Amino acid sequence: MASTDLSSRDGLVVEDTPVTGELLDSDDTVVARRGAVADERVIADRSQRAYLLYLLLPLIFLTVTLLGGMRLDGVDRSFIFLPPSLFCLIAASILMILFFRAGLLRLEGWFSESFDLVKNVANASVLAAMFAASTQLFNSLLPERGLPLWVVGFCFFWTLWNNLFSNFDTRRLLRSLGALFGLAFVVKYIVLANLTAPSSDSWLQSILENPVREAATAILDLPRFSAGTGYLQFFAVAFYLLGLFLSPPSTRLADPNE
Repeated sequence: MASTDLSSRDGLVVEDTPVTGELLDSDDTVVARRGAVADERVIADRSQRAYLLYLLLPLIFLTVTLLGGMRLDGVDRSFIFLPPSLFCLIAASILMILFFRAGLLRLEGWFSESFDLVKNVANASVLAAMFAASTQLFNSLLPERGLPLWVVGFCFFWTLWNNLFSNFDTRRLLRSLGALFGLAFVVKYIVLANLTAPSSDSWLQSILENPVREAATAILDLPRFSAGTGYLQFFAVAFYLLGLFLSPPSTRLADPNE
């Protein structure tokens, strides 16, 4: 046990207590505990980020890829899978360029020489899933054939082409895409779907019951799908917008602009 010295200063008794290592040891323990907690938080954040980037996002985009090509036949309600057209691939390519130009994605944040090979390949896989989902989303929202296909396709191409030369930020881009995809969904699955005459056993009976819808179906060359198709494509559009919202601009662990 350390000794205690007594000294007298101006008639006052002052007790001089030597400094021991107990206080220093307690401070070091607190600092160590705080450092351990901080390390645990960093590890948890990295794990959560990895699950979001390499598990949740690909799952969302692959779900959109599957739903975007599915249709329900208007006769027997069977599933039909329609492959995307060449226009859908071109529109999806323009959309991916627009993502990088507007800052929704940053190329140096997804591909870098400082990343290892596994991370670069994983990031490429996520972007490939996003491209596939974008392609199938256009396949979902474009009419299958006839005059509506040319009209809606021209509106898509004109809007995307003009956006390439406009000043966009991330929020404005998401709002613009939400409005564009929402309008296309309403046109195809509400307006045009109501113009399509329902299938029946007798063509003559359909003409007698609703001649306007039969005439619109013949003139516009619209396919006859079940009403359940609209529900499937609604979830496809919703999941796609959710995936864009969750996509980070960069995959770097410490990026100040995220």
